[in-house]
Amino acid sequence: MLNISGIHEGFVLDHIKAGDSLQIYHDLKLDKLDCTVAIIKNAKSNKMGKKDIIKVECPVEALDLDILGFIDHNITVNVIQGDKIVAKKVLSLPREIKNVIKCKNPRCITSIEQELDQIFVLTDEEKEVYRCKYCEEKYSRKV
Repeated sequence: MLNISGIHEGFVLDHIKAGDSLQIYHDLKLDKLDCTVAIIKNAKSNKMGKKDIIKVECPVEALDLDILGFIDHNITVNVIQGDKIVAKKVLSLPREIKNVIKCKNPRCITSIEQELDQIFVLTDEEKEVYRCKYCEEKYSRKV
């Protein structure tokens, strides 16, 4: 029997597409935090068939909801305080993302100036299209 204890303060990321938890772990830079993290892969789900879950015990401010909303805005974020769920955060596509994706345009200023932040702005919410702030190069999340 698998036993993963409850958390006192932190968050639980639920309804992660099966197999995506390790990438989310790295994208959220959880490996850089000094906190307890439990990753549950391929858990049974009535809604999704299989899903991943990430439990993190650390201050809630440590979670970057913008990056998480960009990765998958269908993930459920349960905020835990005092061993109880105190809030459920609804994710949405962020209007702007910084240093999550890189511009593929070889002529973009970000290709030359390495210290410059990679900033993309949401230009079409329905089609989930982002454009580079500097050169307007398009990045589409939908395939």
